[in-house]
Amino acid sequence: MCLLVLTMMVAGKPGNGYAGDIIADVLREKGVITKEDWIRIQAAREKEEAETQEKLKQEFPVKVGWGKKGFTVETLDGKWKTALQWRFQGRWTYPERSDPRDGAAFSDNPESTFELRRVRMKIGGHGYRPWIKYYFELDLQPTRDDDDDPASSSTRLLDWRITIERFSWLQLRVGQWKINYNRERVDSSGKQQFVERSIVNRLFTIDRQMGAMIYGHLFPGTMVDSWYFAGVFTGEGRAVSNDDDNMMWMGRFQWNFLGRDLKFSQSDVEYHEQPAASIAGGVYTTIGKCTRWSSSGCGNLSGFTSPSAASDGQFRVDGIVEEAAFKWRGFSFQHEFHWKQVKDSRIAEGAPGHRSNLFGSYTQVGYFFHDLLPVIPKPLETAFRYAFVDPNIAASGDFRQEFTGAFNWFFAGHRNKLTLDVSHLTLDQVVGNDLTEQRIRLQWDVSF
Repeated sequence: MCLLVLTMMVAGKPGNGYAGDIIADVLREKGVITKEDWIRIQAAREKEEAETQEKLKQEFPVKVGWGKKGFTVETLDGKWKTALQWRFQGRWTYPERSDPRDGAAFSDNPESTFELRRVRMKIGGHGYRPWIKYYFELDLQPTRDDDDDPASSSTRLLDWRITIERFSWLQLRVGQWKINYNRERVDSSGKQQFVERSIVNRLFTIDRQMGAMIYGHLFPGTMVDSWYFAGVFTGEGRAVSNDDDNMMWMGRFQWNFLGRDLKFSQSDVEYHEQPAASIAGGVYTTIGKCTRWSSSGCGNLSGFTSPSAASDGQFRVDGIVEEAAFKWRGFSFQHEFHWKQVKDSRIAEGAPGHRSNLFGSYTQVGYFFHDLLPVIPKPLETAFRYAFVDPNIAASGDFRQEFTGAFNWFFAGHRNKLTLDVSHLTLDQVVGNDLTEQRIRLQWDVSF
């Protein structure tokens, strides 16, 4: 009896579970305690452990961890969760930081630049219910030119949004984010196949806007698997209030015709065993001061009045995009064709400059050749992109082209990768030979 009491005391002490189990097993093997005694000892231990766990839950009802979205803190009931992630994108470029757009940029002095292209802090999760989600993203240090206002490189809030995902077929998002108009722009800068987006992006993206959108996933897993998006926004870009009662209206429809959803991400790092493909189309219309948009907010295309000098509702801008994408066994394909029209209300109907039409397109492919030639390292991807833009089809000498080849080395998917790309850029000339420039860029993109 004394041995039995002693055994139960040892087994019941917090932290002595392993020792207590050994003692109980030894005593049972030697016949000092019966099988029934051993069962009671185990039951007492399990009860003690359950009570200890319940006490811990009441005193500290959260768990911490790390995953693909960074450091996480989550309540044990699953109703609250926050993920924090840091992202660094360091880049070296020569001889241009950005895409040259005119003759002066093509012929200026070369620049060799190291820059922190993107330094981001991302905070996201859910609250009250797992289907009430939120997300914030801060840009901590955008790189600027030496003659820029220092404020242009100050910390700025890029995204803030709340999403209600109670039903997959009907979801609601409100806030500020890169609205779901075209794939290249919605694809995160950390999930690109090249160092930067194509020359098409600057002219045709509608970027981040403030507003509301409904969207949904219809008939998943079938041949009519599809997504729809419909939203209304201020139309003035990131963190800019509206100047009148006109709004931006946007719609997009995406058909995953092979019955498998294709996420907004470039390169087939997931290695799709089954082919996944989509075709999509988007439209938008807005009236305001802006003729282009970027992460900096409302801006103007070359040759158009700047937002600070434009009158309220001066420009009507309409756009259409056609899009296709495909991934299968390490191969990826992505394509967009854009049309955009800008009407200037300050210029009379029919007069030169009243209506301007823009066209642009890109096509890119990538492949992990290890699947064909095992001698090639598995993390290495090769990619190529062709793009063109015509900023005004009625004008000459402004047609630009981009030919870019790239190599990606994925240390941990898109969360840690090294990218090297080389571009041949051209600008048509009315008289004489076209202007050309070659550019090389090296970038490390890593998230913690």
